[in-house]
Amino acid sequence: MTGARDLDGTLVAARGVVKRYGMRMALAGLDLTVAPGEAVALLGPNGAGKTTLLRILALLARPTAGEVRIGGLDPARRGDAIRRQIGYLSHRTLLYGDLSARQNLAFYARLYGLSEGPRRSAALLERVGLDGRGDDPVRTYSRGMQQRLAVARALLHAPRLLLFDEPYAGLDAAAAALLDGLLAEALASGCTLLMATHDLTRAQALCTRYVALERGRAVAEGAWEAMIADDRVAPPVAEGRP
Repeated sequence: MTGARDLDGTLVAARGVVKRYGMRMALAGLDLTVAPGEAVALLGPNGAGKTTLLRILALLARPTAGEVRIGGLDPARRGDAIRRQIGYLSHRTLLYGDLSARQNLAFYARLYGLSEGPRRSAALLERVGLDGRGDDPVRTYSRGMQQRLAVARALLHAPRLLLFDEPYAGLDAAAAALLDGLLAEALASGCTLLMATHDLTRAQALCTRYVALERGRAVAEGAWEAMIADDRVAPPVAEGRP
């Protein structure tokens, strides 16, 4: 398993991570390492712990026990520095409905201290096909449009690490193909991707390897060819929260 590797030189390192919510064990001693530039698909049935793991790595939740390092940094001591390296996309868009798309991106640009925020915002709005609606309130957007804007938000500060939780949820075929292109561009530029998904076809196209979770543990990992023969990897489903 990944936890047996040397943690030095990795971008994401988790060792023995436990997360409890009352009596429920969401993560049960999970080990994971991700090297810089890797693209890793998190697979597994609903409730396996994928969302919990991504939230911990995004510093939105604290582990009950275990060790996490991002870029060699300790979240307890260097949280701000870590957050600047992360682009996070979750089931919630983290957008403000009464603000326009342009205003939402301007807010996040200020949050990240981007001197070139207006230029980056304009370029990303065009890239996700929302430049013609950039001044409309986000609450008037369809779910797919909000998801495209959330992707732009996650990419705005050119993060080193992308943590994407079911990024294709709510996207039509054209928007999903657009996201394919955006992620491929990010990976080509040197980004690292950790993506929870039920879309096995897209995972195989984008990711270099998979890690399968079950009951809060990483139970299988490796190249896609090995997955076919591994009955511990649950088959993907069309929809649903991990």
